[in-house]
Amino acid sequence: MHHPDRDSHAEHPALSARSPRLGLGLVLGLGSLVLLSWVSLGVGAAGWQGGTIQDLWAHGTAYLIGHLGSGSHSIGHHSNDIANVIVWQVRWPRTLAAIATGAALAVAGALMQGLTRNPLADPGLLGINSGAALAVVAAVFLGHQSSLSQYSLWAMAGAAIAALTIARVASLGWGGLNPLNLTLAGAALTAVFSALTTGILILSQRTLDDIRFWLAGSLIDRTLPLVWQGLVPMAIGLGLALGLGRGLTLLSLGETVAQGLGQRPERIKAWGLLSTVLLAGGAVSVVGQLGFVGLVVPHGVRRLVGQDYRWVIPYSAMGGALLVLGLDVAIRWVWPTQALPVGLILPIVGTPVFLYWVVRRT
Repeated sequence: MHHPDRDSHAEHPALSARSPRLGLGLVLGLGSLVLLSWVSLGVGAAGWQGGTIQDLWAHGTAYLIGHLGSGSHSIGHHSNDIANVIVWQVRWPRTLAAIATGAALAVAGALMQGLTRNPLADPGLLGINSGAALAVVAAVFLGHQSSLSQYSLWAMAGAAIAALTIARVASLGWGGLNPLNLTLAGAALTAVFSALTTGILILSQRTLDDIRFWLAGSLIDRTLPLVWQGLVPMAIGLGLALGLGRGLTLLSLGETVAQGLGQRPERIKAWGLLSTVLLAGGAVSVVGQLGFVGLVVPHGVRRLVGQDYRWVIPYSAMGGALLVLGLDVAIRWVWPTQALPVGLILPIVGTPVFLYWVVRRT
């Protein structure tokens, strides 16, 4: 697939050298993620079930072979082993969902901040969260769905329609699809979507009862089919984002500079918006409205690696995965019997860190 940021080989001081130190940081981050995943598989209301990493590997391999060999609803010869059921049918999908959605939302936030040159931008600027919420709430209200997998389909459709609507409205303004028009259109239409969602929830207590955990952003009761359903658009979006790193770095210096170095800003924006919709839409379809990741993580990453998006994007993916999974593990460790949605705790943890960065900048 052709990417606009590969049209020119001109270099610029903003494009930092390929530092071995930054590469080593990604390796260390990946190792930390593997270790945290092992802890995640062991922690929960049923107590520690993880065993050693070797135990998990052996049990997981045996479980997978038995699962594939005896049908999608069977767990093979481990059907009497409660520990394996807990680890591989309950905790593994939850762990995978945390990793995938955390990475996707963080990268989507980095893309939006790069495209709009606005450090306060996040996927919500495109109305992805509000559009997905409106679609799911409307579907529940009208009685068209009743399961998480159906939530996922409605959420993805609502996120895509909302993002395309906001981008289209923004492009009609003077100057076309520029950061100011996108910000204004996003703020206005997001307010409309949110008002409609709130109106439905006020009118229907049943709808609120059915959907409150999804609205809060939860990793509870996620299944592997549901996670795989959202993983496909997230993987495509991440691939697009990684290919846009150089172009986004130059675009962040201004469209005139980017054009002078052989870039095509409109193409970068189009690919970037598509990637954001796939990443954030896929994430929202799995876990619901999980805010703050796309705002906080890219800020921390840029303080660590600078402004080169060839590093910002992979570091954001790693940081987002570690943040969401780490917070979910902490919740299950401290309150193992409480079904607390991770979306409720994220702002409580993220706000003090973000405000600290703001104060330090001033």
